[in-house]
Amino acid sequence: MTEILFYHMQRQPLEQVLPSLLEKSLERQWRVAVQATSEERLQALDDHLWIFSDESFLPHGTDRDPDCATQPVVLTLRDVNPNAASIRFLVEGAALPDDAAEYQRICILFDGTDQDALLHAREQWRGAKEAGHSVAYWQQDERGRWQKKA
Repeated sequence: MTEILFYHMQRQPLEQVLPSLLEKSLERQWRVAVQATSEERLQALDDHLWIFSDESFLPHGTDRDPDCATQPVVLTLRDVNPNAASIRFLVEGAALPDDAAEYQRICILFDGTDQDALLHAREQWRGAKEAGHSVAYWQQDERGRWQKKA
């Protein structure tokens, strides 16, 4: 059974939240896929992951790269697992993949200040529960730390 974690972003944007979650995934030796829904977001994330910190960068590629299967983190617009990832991050309202059960964990990151994103995340929560996945809801506290709420 896949563990599906919902991250309700209220205090920090995706560009701040995603890199730290990716770093934690890599520390666990997990291969990662990140799915967006627009070319603009994919390109912005691709650019950002190289420069998000003065101290480090996140090694990654996109599924258009010929060597994407060897990358620890792959950014994609498609419902595929290009690098045999064990964890998948869904951003911009990307849908649960058809092969959701093949992942150890799926993380759905959504903007809690966007009513449409919030409603979509609620639909995804219901769908994930109905499909028998283990679900958890995480929300940022006033200091920006993640607290498990459900």
